[in-house]
Amino acid sequence: MGVTWPPFQKESVDDYQGVLVPLSQATRHPQVLAEYARKQSSEDLRLSQDGTTPLSPEEKKAKDVGLDTERGMKTAGRIASPNTMEGLRVEILEGSKNDGHGVDTPYDIKSRLINAAIQDIGMGRYNWELFILCGFGWFADNLWLQGVALTLPSLQTTFGISETNVRYTTCALFIGLCLGAFVWGIGSDIIGRRLAFNATLFLAGVFGIAAGAAPNWIGACALFASLGVGVGGNLPVDGALYLEFLPEASGKLLTLLSVWWPVGQLVASLIGWGFLGGNYAPEDGWRYFVYTIGTLTFVMFLARFLLFHLFESPKFLLSRGRQAEAVAVVHGMAAKNRTTTWLTEEILNEIGGDPIAKNTTLSTSEIVKRKFSSFSTERIGPLFHTKKLGWTTALLWFCWLTIGMGYPLFNAFLPQYLANGTSASGETVSSYETYRNYAITSVVGVPGSILACYTVDIPYIGRKGTMAVSTMLSGIFLFLFTLSSSSTYQLAFSSVEAFFQNIMYGVLYAYTPEVFPAPNRGTGTGICSFLNRIAGLCAPIIAANIPGANPNAPVFVSGGLILAAFLAMCGLPIETRGRERL
Repeated sequence: MGVTWPPFQKESVDDYQGVLVPLSQATRHPQVLAEYARKQSSEDLRLSQDGTTPLSPEEKKAKDVGLDTERGMKTAGRIASPNTMEGLRVEILEGSKNDGHGVDTPYDIKSRLINAAIQDIGMGRYNWELFILCGFGWFADNLWLQGVALTLPSLQTTFGISETNVRYTTCALFIGLCLGAFVWGIGSDIIGRRLAFNATLFLAGVFGIAAGAAPNWIGACALFASLGVGVGGNLPVDGALYLEFLPEASGKLLTLLSVWWPVGQLVASLIGWGFLGGNYAPEDGWRYFVYTIGTLTFVMFLARFLLFHLFESPKFLLSRGRQAEAVAVVHGMAAKNRTTTWLTEEILNEIGGDPIAKNTTLSTSEIVKRKFSSFSTERIGPLFHTKKLGWTTALLWFCWLTIGMGYPLFNAFLPQYLANGTSASGETVSSYETYRNYAITSVVGVPGSILACYTVDIPYIGRKGTMAVSTMLSGIFLFLFTLSSSSTYQLAFSSVEAFFQNIMYGVLYAYTPEVFPAPNRGTGTGICSFLNRIAGLCAPIIAANIPGANPNAPVFVSGGLILAAFLAMCGLPIETRGRERL
């Protein structure tokens, strides 16, 4: 990384000399070569069964490079090398058939060509730096979700709000999160990923710092909602941006971004322990805490904006008719990764059509239509095409809905629950012990996400087994948490519960995109995310209005919802361990 300026400069292939190689000399991805070898083997077998002698290695080479040999001419067009235009054309058109989207536009064809070029470039320095900066978005999402939860007891004391009504503070944040996910999800397709990528953390940082100076509770809620608009855009924008620069063979690394989620909670808890643990007066400590995490968020924005040269998404550039820039971005990525690429405008035009004869530009209205088409019956219908897939879709949506409500019902108010704990002498625990216990809970939860990366590939356990067992144990430990008000007891069970919850979420994030077929993966996962956010918005409303005086009532509801998700997971018919993504 290094200081780059200007941050929004237009790219040109002239800026990246030495990265372009002819297609005939390009290094294609091993998966492409393996598929070519499989087809060639099948063709040789067919020819031998027909009584025709298969091509010799020399004749295959002559055919691949287009030499006019008698034998090469007789078999020309059967199996074309991936290092020829004809082979590349077949590769792209076969991808079109597998997608099942109907008639392809020039934009669709050229997008697949860019995907193929990025696949051949492979993972490199640019992708790993982008992984860190996109991880900032996931980090900030949970940093603020837990940060607002940590301020609730202090807001209650500072502004004289009841324990139940102060929970509407979390509701205000979720309103911003839902609005941000909707606005930035569509907005990034209109104004570009690069601007949205930087704007989300900028808004979160600015309004986060301002929230520390809130004059009253209503003002604090308004500022938390405003920063939520920025934070809410992180997951859809960062995920889309990272995915569009990620080689398909490395697609599982998108799931690895979820590791940043528990790290955000850990950092929030450690900072909260320092400012809210009794070292400062309650009316001052929460302000210093919010100032600090707001400043941290703004520093992450500065790192994105100043220390990293972010390329605009080539898919966005292509959709806006800026084809030359899209090619230049791929060249820039190859240069950053210290490798080469074969992609040129000439190849795009020859296979995808001349941009003058066939317009590849998408208007703003077309972009919005494409975005909303993910929720059309044409896009949702295929998710229920077979009984097995339909059952899986319905159960997964149910899991995301119940977990989306059950998770914040406990975690968003955990500082309040811990503050009601008692010491061995029967006295209410101090603020210092409350936030210390919360920090310990966060530390214990982090290894859960890491462990999940290994258990999902264990035979006979896999994704479903890991996810179901961790969800079941999460629900059980939620109920056990309520059996005693002892702070030591609560610490033990909240820590174990956090450990298994992070396993649950980590595997759920991995399983969901794997189980949906590629043509409808965006629709399936998008609806899962939407249901999760809407359920999260309802959680604080439920927590503030549950009848009865039992303070553990929201925890009972949370445990019941998590166990309901466990029962649904037991009914999932598809295991994705070792299964090729379609």
